[in-house]
Amino acid sequence: MKVIFPFSYYYPEQCAGIFVVDDVMHRLADEGDESKLYVPTPTRNVRQDVEWKRHELLCAGKIKIHRFRMYQEGKNPILRALRYVLCEVVYLHHLLWDDYDVAFIDSTPPIQGLKLPIVRLLRKKPVVYNVQDLFPDTLSGTGLAKKGGILWKMGSWVARVTYNSSDKLIAISEDIKRTLIDEKGVSEEKIEVVYNWVDQNVVVPVAKEDNPLFEEFNISRDKFHVVYAGNIGNAQNIDVIVDSAKEMVEDKDVNFLIFGTGGLKEQFVEKVKNYGIDNVKFFPLQPMEGVSLVYGLGDVCVVSCKPGLGGAAMPSKMLSIMSAGRAVVASFDEGELTYILKNYNCGMYAPAGNVQAFVQMVRTMASDRKLCEEMGKNARKLILERFTREYATLRYVDIIRKVTENGENSVLGKRSN
Repeated sequence: MKVIFPFSYYYPEQCAGIFVVDDVMHRLADEGDESKLYVPTPTRNVRQDVEWKRHELLCAGKIKIHRFRMYQEGKNPILRALRYVLCEVVYLHHLLWDDYDVAFIDSTPPIQGLKLPIVRLLRKKPVVYNVQDLFPDTLSGTGLAKKGGILWKMGSWVARVTYNSSDKLIAISEDIKRTLIDEKGVSEEKIEVVYNWVDQNVVVPVAKEDNPLFEEFNISRDKFHVVYAGNIGNAQNIDVIVDSAKEMVEDKDVNFLIFGTGGLKEQFVEKVKNYGIDNVKFFPLQPMEGVSLVYGLGDVCVVSCKPGLGGAAMPSKMLSIMSAGRAVVASFDEGELTYILKNYNCGMYAPAGNVQAFVQMVRTMASDRKLCEEMGKNARKLILERFTREYATLRYVDIIRKVTENGENSVLGKRSN
């Protein structure tokens, strides 16, 4: 079986979701299948010391990486949008002319789905669409579009075209599946749920005494550290962390450590300066291989979102925190994420955007470090039981094979016989 992956980002870039395509391609290779990835030349959060090639062969040639030339992604929204459109032209060319059995399409950017009717008409190849985010819901949640407005209606039309042109949708949570059925009109038979995962052998618990980042960044091992790592943008609502730090400036034992980059980072750095507080520290985004060490700095680690944006979401960030054996403190909408924290006792949560509730939660955790340790152990245990790379990627392969072969060569079916 040959699978084509038109994607917006891939290693050595550092951004959410890259692990999905990489892990799925490697699982396909393990099962004897071929993958071909088309992606623009790296632009987002690329370390200067990392080397990459425009064309690569991995896993004895079963994975082919093709990086086509494209101008760098900047902050200008018009140029970024144009870049996405130009990339879509390249993807469409390969989807129409390459040799493949099934196309695997990601939900970033949402306009990926617009080319699918043409592909289905001219190539009649099956399509699997990976729903990591709901569109245009994300636009509304971040304040970029008003529900019912022109952008919302355009986004809803794009979503309908995408869902109608796909053979299977892979939703990353039951909440997303329910929204697709109830609000987007997608038939239940068309949707499979596969939770995101984490490589439990890569993201592992690191004891404070064994973590060299304390010395590298001159961080005290004695204080209680609240760690955030990832994108610093509108959707993540970093205001909750910074405003909570201001409220807790007299809690001398508590520090907030923010690792990452993004369009709003300088704004928050300036906000901390204006507040005149010293209990928030900003650090550069660390390499992917350093995730265990970054989360290992924390007694608790943060997952946050803007109100109204997180109900159907299951951020990969939370799974990485849990795999690192750390308790989660979430500023999040009610949904599967909060259900997991509550029912498996691996963290605490406050309503998204509620600073006072977040402050109270952090103070509760800081007053009982043994509770934090116990929650961290529970989190690691749950990862090993339910969110491993091995099981999730096997589910992806099984779904992809079923749309091409009507289930005749189902991987999971073979292994259960």
